[in-house]
Amino acid sequence: VGLQNRMSRVRVLQGAIYEITKGKTMDNSFNAFLDSMKKYFKGVRAEWGKITWPERHQVMMETLFVIVIVSAFTVAVYFMDIIFKALLGFIK
Repeated sequence: VGLQNRMSRVRVLQGAIYEITKGKTMDNSFNAFLDSMKKYFKGVRAEWGKITWPERHQVMMETLFVIVIVSAFTVAVYFMDIIFKALLGFIK
């Protein structure tokens, strides 16, 4: 769903840019640019209201989960480093 929202915003912005370059004079082109940008940001505001944000508890638990997993991998890599250093120390 997130990708679709981003793609629709890109299409709206592309439409705004296309409207500007239809052979208008510089003054009309600038006004068209401002109107197109207003239209774009109104669309962004409308899409922003459709976002479902996660609960605080869910964010906290997922953050804790990421910290635990990263810490576990860090410790595992540290021990592998010690083991390989000891094994390579025997090669002389």
